[in-house]
Amino acid sequence: MANAVKTFVVEHLDDELGPWSELEYLTIARESHDNVAKFYLSSLSPKLELPATLKAVTGFTAEARSVEVLFADSKNRVCLLDPAAQKELSPEDGEHFDVFLFGGILGDDPPRDRTSELRQKGFEGRRLGPKQMTTDTAVRVTRLVVQNHIPLSDIPYVDYPELRINKNESTEMPFRYVRGDDGRPIMPKGMLELIKSDSEKGFGDLF
Repeated sequence: MANAVKTFVVEHLDDELGPWSELEYLTIARESHDNVAKFYLSSLSPKLELPATLKAVTGFTAEARSVEVLFADSKNRVCLLDPAAQKELSPEDGEHFDVFLFGGILGDDPPRDRTSELRQKGFEGRRLGPKQMTTDTAVRVTRLVVQNHIPLSDIPYVDYPELRINKNESTEMPFRYVRGDDGRPIMPKGMLELIKSDSEKGFGDLF
């Protein structure tokens, strides 16, 4: 159903949710709502206490159920965004899929790749190109392709941008971003300040 409301689902498989993820999820919720789409955070642990800001934002739905349960009756309408997929996402996929699923990393030691588990369960996959993206960027790119009908190759990107922390220090972000009208990478509101304030701790403390 090409005109069906699109749903973007991110599986959050950790018992904690750090400030980086909070800003990403807030951004996904707001952008989804603004574009008449839905945003689900699925497979939430009962131990996880969601931030008040996230619970209050319009366009966000928290779900303890897994995607296998949520979409058991419409599995063929679910697209798994999978770096290992053979086909890249295209505007035509907006006609074939209503739900776009982003797998997570389970917090086991060693970590288990949830995307590969979902792949084995038969969800059809598409890839977003060769470079790693932040979660909000991956959802943004998917939305531009399937809702705005812009091919992946026509979306303007910024790869590995260098962010100025202070006059003596900068850091290179190891991700691909969508380029905004101002030429800068589109990031969640407050993300740059978060990176600057926590630069001495390392990114591992942010997620």
